[in-house]
Amino acid sequence: MNLRGLLLVSLVFTALMTAGSRGQDAADKPFPVPEGAPLIENTRGLISRIAFGSCGNQNKSQPILKHVIEQKPDVFCYLGDNIYGDSRTLAVLRAKYLKLAEKSEFQALRSAMPLIATWDDHDYGENDSGKEYVLREESKRMFLEFFREPEGTQRRKRPGIYTSYVFAGNERRVQIIVLDTRSFRDQLAKNPRFGGEKSWKNDYHPDPNPEKTLLGKAQWEWLEAEFKQPADVRVIASSIQFAHEYNGYESWTNLPGEQAKLLDVLRRTKANGVVFISGDVHWGELSILNRDGLYPLYDVTSSGLTETWPSIEPNRNRFGDAVRENNFGLIEIDWEPMDPALSLQLIDIKGTIRVKKVVKLSELQAK
Repeated sequence: MNLRGLLLVSLVFTALMTAGSRGQDAADKPFPVPEGAPLIENTRGLISRIAFGSCGNQNKSQPILKHVIEQKPDVFCYLGDNIYGDSRTLAVLRAKYLKLAEKSEFQALRSAMPLIATWDDHDYGENDSGKEYVLREESKRMFLEFFREPEGTQRRKRPGIYTSYVFAGNERRVQIIVLDTRSFRDQLAKNPRFGGEKSWKNDYHPDPNPEKTLLGKAQWEWLEAEFKQPADVRVIASSIQFAHEYNGYESWTNLPGEQAKLLDVLRRTKANGVVFISGDVHWGELSILNRDGLYPLYDVTSSGLTETWPSIEPNRNRFGDAVRENNFGLIEIDWEPMDPALSLQLIDIKGTIRVKKVVKLSELQAK
């Protein structure tokens, strides 16, 4: 090994040792929570304003959270990559959660409203990983601690982090269904990185293998049962996109059999009022998926709170323009009319509404 190689190894070793040392210092430190911060399980009654976002790097300032608070949502849903953990060292992962917990912007958000959350790959622990990630159970415990999951819940007892919430009042019900797209997912079909025939773009291509799963058997059974519960509006929180056109990055389109299965479950259960919210891609967009036997399925992708991407993929399912800048999503439900209306919005770092689509609840009824 030459001198340059030795120097590089030395620098990497020093960086890893420093990160490990910092992580060890945080290993037993509890996550700070502002006094009086509301808990989701204490949220009562019907809700009408649901804010959401994804892809927030704990090392960066997060001024967009100020604009979230200004909207006065009833809840905020984190859709994954809530930190950029990417470590098989739990102390390092915890130190990164701790850095987010101590940020003044996050503390202000946590003080203002209850939080709901799922994870994506970077807070799960490893880029693009699924069920093969070796620390998924340890990462789950840390995730649930950070987001203040009560002891003894089904979410703590069963594998994965999928869960749901119901908010009811005035004979109306909102159901928020939180999916886990990591803990049970089989490996995706990768495109060749160098050489070889590459007929598909970017990282992955659709895999028709019917044996591969995204949600896993138990979560699929649970989800079908959730769709049979009464609700006027059902918000499905998926860390990865559902209704967009294939773009070669992680999404439901990489396992088309699983995407088709969800559509079939919706047809079979006749679940009304379904709207998807998603993250991951580092830009914002509203996609509309039209399929036979179903009402239009809207997918509001909000990404990222701190992250952006140099290019935006084409999407023939897109409504309006994509949002390159940091953004968050908002679903505002007007319960006053006989036919309630959902306003699906994307709001940028300046607090400007960049995308808005109003959908009547009557338009989201099973055929």
